[in-house]
Amino acid sequence: MDELKKKIINKTDLHFFRYCENTFGINRGVYNTIEQWFYKKDIFYVTERRLYIIDFLKYVFGSNKGYGKFGKGNLISKLHEFWIEKDKLNNS
Repeated sequence: MDELKKKIINKTDLHFFRYCENTFGINRGVYNTIEQWFYKKDIFYVTERRLYIIDFLKYVFGSNKGYGKFGKGNLISKLHEFWIEKDKLNNS
């Protein structure tokens, strides 16, 4: 895990959200949906879930700041796509 992730994942929820907002352009509603989605995938530990959130946002936006807009239904489809890709990498 890189140093940035170590510093970010242990911050308060507000600080972590603001990092995601400033880095990837997402709003609180998008953030909450992403976090809830990973929670429903049995990622119960906050620090682990935050790593997934960062990895997902990097998967979607790369190193470019995104605008946080996914369009109707596109956020969930991107989450599914990411989950499948992550599973493929873990099983390789």
